[in-house]
Amino acid sequence: MSHEPNSTEPSVLSALREALESGTMRTARRMVAGLRPGEIARLLESLPVAERRLVWELVDRDSEGEVLVELADDVRDSLIQAMDVEQLVAATEGMAVDDLADLVVDLPEAITQQVIRSMDGQDRQRLREVLAYPEDSAGGLMDTDTTTVRPDVTVEVVLRYLRAHSALPDRTDSLIVVDRDDLYAGVLPITSLLVADPATLVEDLMDSDAPGVHAMTGSADVVRLFEDRDLLSVAVTGDDNTLLGRITVDDVVDVIRDEAEHSLMGAAGLDEDHDLFAPVFQGARRRAFWLGINLLTAFVAASVVDVFQTTIDKVVLLAVLMPIVPSMGGVAGTQSLTIITRAIALGQIEAGNAMTVLRREFTIGLINGLFWAILVAIVTAIWFKTWMIGLLVAVALACNLVIAALCGFFIPMILKRINVDPALAGGVILTTITDVVGYGLFLGLGAMFLL
Repeated sequence: MSHEPNSTEPSVLSALREALESGTMRTARRMVAGLRPGEIARLLESLPVAERRLVWELVDRDSEGEVLVELADDVRDSLIQAMDVEQLVAATEGMAVDDLADLVVDLPEAITQQVIRSMDGQDRQRLREVLAYPEDSAGGLMDTDTTTVRPDVTVEVVLRYLRAHSALPDRTDSLIVVDRDDLYAGVLPITSLLVADPATLVEDLMDSDAPGVHAMTGSADVVRLFEDRDLLSVAVTGDDNTLLGRITVDDVVDVIRDEAEHSLMGAAGLDEDHDLFAPVFQGARRRAFWLGINLLTAFVAASVVDVFQTTIDKVVLLAVLMPIVPSMGGVAGTQSLTIITRAIALGQIEAGNAMTVLRREFTIGLINGLFWAILVAIVTAIWFKTWMIGLLVAVALACNLVIAALCGFFIPMILKRINVDPALAGGVILTTITDVVGYGLFLGLGAMFLL
């Protein structure tokens, strides 16, 4: 899913709504026709359900498939449900194989089979090749439409070969060089081809060091390769180095955007593909799960407080200062959790440097713990005129900040090891630990030294 930025989008949205409200559908149709598929998708996502359906009817039939691919899953599903089989099959005609693969996985099985049957043999085989790989792998991202040349031909032959084509695949920045067995050998940049002597052999001009990626390579690793090498495209190969297809930078941008949205929404326990205008009860149901989880963790923390109810009754001042320790621990732990989760996503943490990162997080937690403990102790002593309680707050705070920093390191590492998304579950676990430890330490120390 990807959207092209459009600085005039707010004004387009307002003008489109005015046209719909005034009933000037011809004007609205003209406005929609002037937008690219990604821009239409963003407009549809920004409209309430009733207006969205009106605008969808204005979308050119030849562009429907491209727009559907760009939409968030929930919005796409709602539109697909209102389309008949013939319209869905027609929408898929002429789509790039990688985009089509993204779309058909969300279609009902019967419609998917009908779409596949409507394709010619070559495209059907290409689609099946893409669908054979996980969605978050290089094979799942690739487009099988490539232009290849042999290393033992001249530039003149290549140019004649290209002129025989009516068009090249979109975003072709280089030709892929393969041998007679279709084994990947390198790439021939278009820029080099255009300025080379016609008698030059491809093998003397090609970049044999250009990386290829195996079809089972994870999408995160593909993104890193594009970033590290400043690539516009990369070849995808099979187990025997046979060329399977290529990935272009627009596919990588989609992955980056999806990962960013997933991290942002996942931190709140939400789905990045959620429809902003979905029915209220549907939205409430989706949010209810993590609210329920949070309530359970709150009861766990409350049970710790309940254990020390006698202590609180006798030293009421503890109830006033009690929220400080878990609150500070929660913030410190979240900082560490966010940094480590990001480092895992970027592949910056491995066995060789994990202990170095752990020592760093521990040291930061210790420094902050000591600094804020001393500050809180001084403020508490001056405010409430009791050094004993100030000292207890300081000790509990210092310990909780160190523990929070360690939890911020270990929680995402453990969750990643057991294949649970740290962005989704890490925050809930961390909050529970810092609350329980914070309340337990502070009230436990109070029970030991004040009663």
